[in-house]
Amino acid sequence: MRVLYQRVAFIGLGLIASSMAHAMRRAGLVGQSAGTARSEETRAIAREINLVDEVCDTAAEAVRGADLVVLCMPIGAMQAVAQEIAPHLSAGATVTDVGSVKQAVIDAVAPQLPDTVHFIPGHPLAGTEHSGPRSGFASLFDNRWCILTPLEGCDSVALRRLESLWQGMGANVDLMDAPHHDLVLAVTSHTPHLIAYTMVGVADDLRRVTDSEVIKYSAAGFRDFTRIAASDPTMWRDVFLTNKDATLEILGRFTEELFALQRAIRQGDGALLHDYFTRTRAIRRGIIDAGQDTDAPDFGRSR
Repeated sequence: MRVLYQRVAFIGLGLIASSMAHAMRRAGLVGQSAGTARSEETRAIAREINLVDEVCDTAAEAVRGADLVVLCMPIGAMQAVAQEIAPHLSAGATVTDVGSVKQAVIDAVAPQLPDTVHFIPGHPLAGTEHSGPRSGFASLFDNRWCILTPLEGCDSVALRRLESLWQGMGANVDLMDAPHHDLVLAVTSHTPHLIAYTMVGVADDLRRVTDSEVIKYSAAGFRDFTRIAASDPTMWRDVFLTNKDATLEILGRFTEELFALQRAIRQGDGALLHDYFTRTRAIRRGIIDAGQDTDAPDFGRSR
C-alpha cells in the first residue's frame, strides 16, 4: 500500500485508536503518527510501548500539521475537543471519528470545525471488551465493516482517500446516512448491549442464584452477556444518551417480542416457539456465512 496520509493524529488512545495505529503501521499507510489522551497515565503507556511516533500532551499539539485527525473519545467529549483543536487544524485536513452514534457526533462536531477541513464521520464495527492503549492489535478490523456517514457536499477525493485508508487496514467500507446508521446500530449493537447489562444486573439481584453458581456455570449463554457487559461504561452511557430515539424504538419492539414469547411459553405453544427459534437460527447462520463470526463452539474467541 502507498502512504495515504503524511501525519495522522489520534485524539484518544484506547482500543480503537491503538488498533488503528498498529494496522496503519502494518500496511505502511501513514508517514508519521501522533496521539494524545486526557490521562497522563495513558500517555505514559503509549510512550512506553511506542504506540505512535509522537505522544503529545495536548490535542492542539497533536493535530498541528496533521492531514488526518481521528477523534477516538466518548461521544460526550467530542464537542469540547472539536472546539479545542479547531484553530490548530491544517487547511485541507480530514477530521473523522470512530463513535458508535453518528447524528449526535455530527451535531456536536461539525459546527465547531472550520470550512477549510473535511469532516467525514465514521464508525468501525469492531471491538472487544478490553480498553486502553495496550489492548489494540493490527488485525482488529480485518474483514469487519467500517461505516462512513459523509455530510452533504462532502469532497469526493477526501472521501475516497479515507475509504482507501480503512480498506488498507483490512476493513470493508460502506456509506450510509447518519439517521439510518443510528437505527441499524440500535438493532445490531446498542440494544443488545443494554439487554446484556440488564441480564447481568438481574443475575446480580436474583439472590436465589449464588455468586459461585453464576461464575461456575457461566460457560452457558450468561458468559457472553458478561463479556458484552464488560464494555467501557462511559462510552455506553454516551451511546444511549445520544441515540435515545432509535434505541427506545428498538426496545419497544423487543418488549413486544418478549411478551409474545412469554405468552407462548405460558400457553405451551411449542409450534410458535419452534418456528421463532428456527427463524432466528437462520439469522445466526447468515452472520457466519458473511464471515462476521465463526461457528466454533467458543465463537472463535481466545479470551
